[in-house]
Amino acid sequence: MHAMVHGERTLTDIDYARLSKLLSQQRPGHLADLVDWLDGAEVTSSRAAPSDLVTMNSRVEIVDAHTRHRQVLTICYPGDAEPAAGLISVLSPVGSSLLGLRAGDVARWLTPHGEGCAAQILAIQYQPEATGDYTR
Repeated sequence: MHAMVHGERTLTDIDYARLSKLLSQQRPGHLADLVDWLDGAEVTSSRAAPSDLVTMNSRVEIVDAHTRHRQVLTICYPGDAEPAAGLISVLSPVGSSLLGLRAGDVARWLTPHGEGCAAQILAIQYQPEATGDYTR
C-alpha cells in the first residue's frame, strides 16, 4: 500500500463497515496502511455525510498538482475497477488517498516505483449519499 494519509479522514458508517469487511478478507499484512487508516478515521452516519465528502462510488474531478492535468475518477470496490474507464479501486494508492477527503483537499500517494504524486479535488460530481442513496 502506498497511500500517504495525512490528517483526519471521514467515512460513512456503511463505507467503514464494508471496507472493514473487505480488508479482513485480504492477505495478512497486505494493505496494513489502509487498516491503520480505517482505525483512525472519523465515522459519520451516511445520512449526515456532507455533499463535498468523497465516499465510495463518488465521482470526483481532480487536477494533478504537477502537470495540471484534469481527470474524473470514480472510487469503487476492486471487483468494479476499470482504470481505463476512470473506475479506480479503493484499494489502489489513488483510490485510498481520495476516500474521506473533501472538495478542495489535496490527496497524496506514492506510485509503485516510489514517486510522489498529488492531486487537488476540484469537485464532487456525484456522491450517492447526496442523492439519497444510502446503500450503494
